[in-house]
This record gives sequence, structure tokens and C-alpha cells, in this order.
Amino acid sequence: MDPRIVIHAPDEDGGRRVHVDSTILGLAHSEMDLREFLRRAGLPDWDSIDITDAGMFRWEGGGPETWDQ
Repeated sequence: MDPRIVIHAPDEDGGRRVHVDSTILGLAHSEMDLREFLRRAGLPDWDSIDITDAGMFRWEGGGPETWDQ
């Protein structure tokens, strides 16, 4: 099964598009932005979820420590 949350590679401004179940949530510029999108999407435990969990998250163009190119 594919990860349900995709964080795309940073764009030229460092923002990363975020998809949950193929729905675009927005452009995150930090982990805080990402967690806010998860909260708005109704994910349980959004504030403590392990964003490195490869079963749930797919990071493209770098992991959670990468927010700009």
C-alpha cells in the first residue's frame, strides 16, 4: 500500500506541496505548516504523529529536515 501522505520536493521558494489521499492540502514551508495541514485534514494525533513513518508518509526530494533547495 502506498503511503497516504505525500510531501513533494521543495519548490524554488522552499515550499512543499502536501497531499493526503490524493487531495492537495497546501504548500508547507515548515514542519509546523505540515502539522497544521494534518490537523485540518482530521488526522488523529496530528501533533505527535511520527512524520518519518514510511508507511504513512512519502517524502520526495529530501526528508522532514529539508524545506528549501
